[in-house]
Amino acid sequence: MPFSLQSPVHSDLTIKKSRFIGCVEPVPDRAAALARVAALWQEHPTATHVCWALMAGGHSAANDDGEPGGTAGRPMLEVLRHQDLDGVLATVVRYYGGTPLGAGGLVRAYTDSVAQALLHAVKVPVVRLTTLRCTVPYALEGWLRRELPAHSAQLLDVSHGEGVDVTLQLPEGQAAALKARIHDASQGQAIWPDDT
Repeated sequence: MPFSLQSPVHSDLTIKKSRFIGCVEPVPDRAAALARVAALWQEHPTATHVCWALMAGGHSAANDDGEPGGTAGRPMLEVLRHQDLDGVLATVVRYYGGTPLGAGGLVRAYTDSVAQALLHAVKVPVVRLTTLRCTVPYALEGWLRRELPAHSAQLLDVSHGEGVDVTLQLPEGQAAALKARIHDASQGQAIWPDDT
């Protein structure tokens, strides 16, 4: 099961006069990650590099931001993968101190910046949600509304026509059990348009 983070965590390392400011934080998607990287440039306009790595929704991305290829973003991404993180952005702001670190030194510095931040992170399980749509008889509407909390489900939409059309959102792992409960309670009369 992948994990995300409860809140942003930071690190601050100085290696051979270069300062590496690391941050690992929860983000929903690539757009939010890019906005965060842009904000870091606003906060640190004199920084030499803002390197980043992203794991979100099963997609990954890494950016060396001018550092030698494969010495920053990719190693940071590997730390996120190794920790089984998803919905997480790792960033490292570097202020160059005048002493070259070499490729190996850069890999270690960027990896350590992310790893040090993660030492203080509170991981939370990623819960994947799914959406169900169904139509139930009017007589079951009240029962269904009372049943939803037992399956960690939310009622997103309801409309009344031939029956009660509902749109529900719930954790993927709960979907089969809720469908079975609705099927049993409706004696097979529930209609599932997504199943056709």
